[in-house]
Amino acid sequence: MSVSSEFGVYVHVPFCAHRCDYCAFATYADRDHLMDDYVEALLTEIARAKDAGLPRATSVFFGGGTPSRLPAAELGRVLDALERTEDCEVTVECNPEDADLERLVAYRRAGVTRMSYGIQSTQPAVLADLGRRHGTGAHREVAARTHEVGFLSWNMDLIVGSRAESLADVERTLKDILSLENPPPHISCYALTPEPATPLGRDPRRHPDEDDTADAYDLVGRVLEDAGYEWEEISNWARPGHECRHNHVYWDDGDYVGFGSAAHSHRGRRRWWNVRTPERYIAMVRRGEAPLGGEEELSESAREFERDSLALRTRRGVPREAFDSLDEIAHLVEVHGNRVTLRPTARLVANQVILRLRSADHDPSPRSSS
Repeated sequence: MSVSSEFGVYVHVPFCAHRCDYCAFATYADRDHLMDDYVEALLTEIARAKDAGLPRATSVFFGGGTPSRLPAAELGRVLDALERTEDCEVTVECNPEDADLERLVAYRRAGVTRMSYGIQSTQPAVLADLGRRHGTGAHREVAARTHEVGFLSWNMDLIVGSRAESLADVERTLKDILSLENPPPHISCYALTPEPATPLGRDPRRHPDEDDTADAYDLVGRVLEDAGYEWEEISNWARPGHECRHNHVYWDDGDYVGFGSAAHSHRGRRRWWNVRTPERYIAMVRRGEAPLGGEEELSESAREFERDSLALRTRRGVPREAFDSLDEIAHLVEVHGNRVTLRPTARLVANQVILRLRSADHDPSPRSSS
């Protein structure tokens, strides 16, 4: 078990109205007819976990897929089934086009405390290249409604690296968001990755240019930090007090349990994951089976490596003794007392530093029992 008092719950919602060109997640645009059965399977899986001693959640995260694809009342039923601490953070990922006032009000009443919106860009050519369907003014509408409903902490996700995007486009997107009357207190920025099985991945002409992506990422970091956002982790910046509590469960090597198809869990040295497709997940739960897709037991050296590599991606970094030597990576890190952190210019090449961790000298491979 983790020594942390935090315990996270992740709920996977695999439904989407449209699959974006870059998406490699376990999501489906043709399975909406399974929603009712899927919710019932979620409730059953949660009930069984509670009977087995599921701890109270300090954070709950509905991800996907598109959680806002579910009717708000159904998402509320799933949330009601989970035992939570009084100060539990509850986050829902939401497509901008789904963020109407009625839905957001229903979320607040159900106990949701935090929203996460996939804006990606405010520039039409970039949105078209990414296969996104919301309009270029979505950031304004989302911000106004979120503020009106009373959500204090929420975030917008951005993606940089599209071949259709220039540095000027990135700058305009940041200006559009930061000039809002109520800008998001948390902003995430991800580098576009051409996953092999996606339309983006299959078309080399659309693959991001690494240097252009790095320039865009560096620009995002400079602008956000100048605007008062603090860097949290490779892809995340937040104003003080608006960090995503659930994210820190992952980054701090905490314990969490996932429900739904393709959901992953981690407790102590054991890690496991559910079957990937919603049809199989529903069928297994109905038969009274655990919807287990696989599991593994982490060796102590593997856990140490994961703990250090996750921490190195964050603002807190790792102890100096996590490295045998810093000579070959001195240009990539900063040393503050006994802590080693990444330089801003090294965040996108963090793996070069991670490979120098002392724990990487050991066999980091988990022992699989699946």
